[in-house]
Amino acid sequence: MRSLAGVGARFLTVGAVSTLIEIAVFNLCFLAFGWDPTVSKVVASLVALVNAYVGNREWTFRHRAGRRRGVEIALFIAVNAVCTALGAVLVWLGVEAVGGMLGREAGPVAVNVVNLASIVIIVLVRFVLYHWVVFPDRAPPVPPTG
Repeated sequence: MRSLAGVGARFLTVGAVSTLIEIAVFNLCFLAFGWDPTVSKVVASLVALVNAYVGNREWTFRHRAGRRRGVEIALFIAVNAVCTALGAVLVWLGVEAVGGMLGREAGPVAVNVVNLASIVIIVLVRFVLYHWVVFPDRAPPVPPTG
């Protein structure tokens, strides 16, 4: 359990940096460039993924005997494609719901609250998928005794 706590702490640290990158890029796209919130979410997620892969491969899960790098990268991309799509859907649904409740288009603060809520959900999904799918513990088999 202690090992899982250490992995979790490193994952959250890498995730925090990736989240800051994602929020900055999201707001650059949404507020500065005037892009749609869903498009901004997808672009921001893709930019933050570079940091997430390097940080998780080289620090969070470096102690795990990895599979071939190409397979690992393919799984990382697949997991993050699913997570990016889920995040975009959550932002779209959240922005639509807030707009419906307000009776007008959601403003920048509401859109950012929705984005942050989507990030929290996606962080949990990513940890589970990284831990058990992308960077699984591949300890060598223990030889039988006796």
